[in-house]
Amino acid sequence: MNSDIGNPVKHKLKSGQRTIGAFLQTISPVAAEIMSQSGFDWLIVDLEHAPGDFANLQAQLQAMNGSGVVPFARAPWNDPVAIKRILDTGVMGVLVPFVNTREETEAAVAACKYPPQGVRGVAGSPRAAGYTGNVMHYLTSANAETIVMVAVETAQAVENLDEILSVEGLDGIFIGRVDLASSLGYLGNTEQPEVQEVIAVIEERVLASDKFLGALATSWNEARDYFEKGYQWMVLMQDGATLRKVGDELVADFRKTYGDG
Repeated sequence: MNSDIGNPVKHKLKSGQRTIGAFLQTISPVAAEIMSQSGFDWLIVDLEHAPGDFANLQAQLQAMNGSGVVPFARAPWNDPVAIKRILDTGVMGVLVPFVNTREETEAAVAACKYPPQGVRGVAGSPRAAGYTGNVMHYLTSANAETIVMVAVETAQAVENLDEILSVEGLDGIFIGRVDLASSLGYLGNTEQPEVQEVIAVIEERVLASDKFLGALATSWNEARDYFEKGYQWMVLMQDGATLRKVGDELVADFRKTYGDG
């Protein structure tokens, strides 16, 4: 984390600007390096649905170094030990999955903040603090500059959304649409009318609050529709999934044209 320049994504979000990024799920520093040169505002390393670990997370952040992209990570769980280790690598934003209550939201925020605002363990030796080279600057700026997001992805979270939104120190809400649909009884089917109605409720409440709203888009047209509604934090691609999609399309074009195989 380059504390000298703070967190440009947080300042963009606070001023109402739109930001774009992508999931890194292939645990590849090469993919992280390539995508860091594409001009995204941020990249988010996935530790929930990808097989990476904390050492691999740090290697991906090192591959992004110097690009200007802001590194995020999705935590494997709402666990203060995992979140502490994630932050110590130098990420500037954390997405915490499966948060369902005010108390769970408060715990997620506390895990991301040094005392007295939170319970994050203090150490100057990790990468985030420059391996002791930037200790006090980092310690005194991290609470303000780190972005804390939680995922709303269950019916219970929707029921408690107003209380979740009231938590001080929470910056944004990510709608986990597939998990939400599954929680509502429609496994993997986000297009069901009931699911869309619930998503609309989430959108209305979050956009009326002081928190930003984020999601994952499966196409540019979908992303543009979200932005027009007021979303500010948008996943435009996933490294592995996008590579698969491009490969499928190229193979399909070849088979359609020549019919070989």
